[in-house]
Amino acid sequence: MPLLTVSDLNVRYGKIQGTSGVSFSVETGETLALIGSNGAGKSSTLRAIMGLVQYPEGDIEFEGRSLKGMKASQIVKLGIALSPEGRRVFPDLTVLENLRIGAFTRAPSEFDERSEQIFDYFPRLKERYSQRAGLLSGGEQQMLAIGRALMPRPTLFLLDEPSLGLAPIIVESIGEILTDIQEKEGLSVILAEQNAVWSMRVAARAAILELGKISMTGPTEDLREDARVRSAFLGI
Repeated sequence: MPLLTVSDLNVRYGKIQGTSGVSFSVETGETLALIGSNGAGKSSTLRAIMGLVQYPEGDIEFEGRSLKGMKASQIVKLGIALSPEGRRVFPDLTVLENLRIGAFTRAPSEFDERSEQIFDYFPRLKERYSQRAGLLSGGEQQMLAIGRALMPRPTLFLLDEPSLGLAPIIVESIGEILTDIQEKEGLSVILAEQNAVWSMRVAARAAILELGKISMTGPTEDLREDARVRSAFLGI
């Protein structure tokens, strides 16, 4: 049984269709890339999984259990976490305080051990643990957003546009760290990205979203060789 199954998902914002009949699954330990341009439905899909938007049609099952109608706080406790587009760290709080907010579902006694694990993944955050998040660089804020989302030890990690606005060298570094985290913690990851070149290197499988619908899906090594994908998304 897949860890996550999304079936015929329809998300609407009033009269605007966010997704239309989106269906896919994610296996345990897998990284799936959701690739598409701005407005293709990537964020709407992640927000629906996270319980941040309601969907009148379709269903989302996690470990065989429907998430429909659940609140985001309930979904976090089941083992799903989201690092949102735009990072959305709390700028007036320190790095350590941001991490503490991410650990709200865990026992206080677990905080020190888990925060040290996050600092092992992101040593630059440890150097700045007492600094206000608003004073961090864009790359450091993205590391903090990822670390905060990982604090509750999720099984499924949703990562929305982590490369947005970052220098290529920082993006590559984040990709390497993500791979390391996934291998050590057995995470399943859904990576929503406009940066198709990078995300296809990070993920083993991808789904192409266009106008709220999945137009293609398959192993990234196969999609990279598809003429349409190469022209529309890889610039080749």
